[in-house]
Amino acid sequence: MLKLILRRVIVAIPTLILVSMIVFMLQKILPGDPVLTLAGEERDPAVLDYLRDKYRLNDPLPMQYAAWAGQVLQGDLGKSLRTDVPVTTLIAQKLPVTLQLAAMAMFFALLVGIPMGIIAAVRKGKPIEMGANIAALSGMSIPNFWLGIILIMVVSVQWKLLPASGYVSPAEDFWLSIKTMLMPSLVLSTAIAAYLMRHTRSSMLEALSADYVRTARAKGVSPRKVVLRHALRNALMPIVTLVTLLFGELLAGAVLTEQVFTIPGFGKLVVDAVFTRDYAVVQGVVLCVAVGFILMNLLADILYILVNPRLRHS
Repeated sequence: MLKLILRRVIVAIPTLILVSMIVFMLQKILPGDPVLTLAGEERDPAVLDYLRDKYRLNDPLPMQYAAWAGQVLQGDLGKSLRTDVPVTTLIAQKLPVTLQLAAMAMFFALLVGIPMGIIAAVRKGKPIEMGANIAALSGMSIPNFWLGIILIMVVSVQWKLLPASGYVSPAEDFWLSIKTMLMPSLVLSTAIAAYLMRHTRSSMLEALSADYVRTARAKGVSPRKVVLRHALRNALMPIVTLVTLLFGELLAGAVLTEQVFTIPGFGKLVVDAVFTRDYAVVQGVVLCVAVGFILMNLLADILYILVNPRLRHS
């Protein structure tokens, strides 16, 4: 297992370098100049020159990238051009918020998606399978922002059951934090649960038609054990990959949900940074997301070995 982890880490290094280079170059071709925003309304030419020299914006792009990469290797992601706050500080403030939202959304998605997929596969051709498919298609089709607005109007405004927006840290008030994040996590989990249901159903149908399942049934093994012990364990292999990748997408793709519910997470941070041309923040956030995806893939490889004994002994 250690060799596998080491191999994956070695492969991840050029991936991170390539991603950082692409993001660095693409944001440089965006229209606008961040120095004009920093200089204020008067925009004194001396101030503009000073700011460009301070942030090395007059250097050629390769030199700018090399200087930034050298800082990153030392653990320094730079400072925000807009607030002059270290990027690591901003990420440390915003990342736990999005992590909590993504974890709760994934919990609800797993709670609903995998059982629905198992039931739909076991009851193939029955009305319950049709209902599960309709629910999955609805979850993938309904936009998150629309569902979030409807929930706010009904649950918060009319029924007054949950807070409409905002965020409270679990360290301050655990149960209030859960209540505040409940609706956003449910909204974010709808499409994820739908994808999990469809993939679980497909994997279970393939597993239930395998020879070892027919053999288990011929030996008189109870249907419950056939489904949960024999079929589900082998069907989990592709689901493990899907779950880890979807969790990585949740970290990077919760922008609309965070905007609707006014959650000060990763999404709002990167949106504000893009609009204000805050290079250091965009680069730091994208690099952090790329590392998250790589860690999720590494976790998937480890879970493969834990789930499949044949990989453990090979």
